Amino acid sequence: QVHMVESGGGSVQAGGSLTLSCAVSGYTAVHYVMGWFRQSPGKERVGVAAIDDDGRSKYEGSVVGRFTISQDSAKNTVFLRMNNVRPEDTAVYYCAAEFRTPLPSMRTAQPLDPQEYTYWGQGTQVTVSS
Repeated sequence: QVHMVESGGGSVQAGGSLTLSCAVSGYTAVHYVMGWFRQSPGKERVGVAAIDDDGRSKYEGSVVGRFTISQDSAKNTVFLRMNNVRPEDTAVYYCAAEFRTPLPSMRTAQPLDPQEYTYWGQGTQVTVSS
């Protein structure tokens, strides 16, 4: 049973930084794609960043140059470093994982599509004040 737990959310002022962590357990697959998504009240869940087991990454346009996704494979943890945050970054942030092949292709927009993922964490709130 795959289990995913996010942490690191909280309140931060605009221009500040925050790092989210996602601890993943219960999987044995070598190949995977993991992503960070966010959802604001009344809006759909959207992809923010994704990374695969080869370390290739993909970002949604509004976070390019501000957010960085990374992973510690030995600790089965995926991170999202959020710099220069904006009030519009306020949302519940979720991590997700997919192990089924074919995996979402990093050459397409698939890794940022929530429908491509099977496993999800419970989410962590990020609030950015102006």
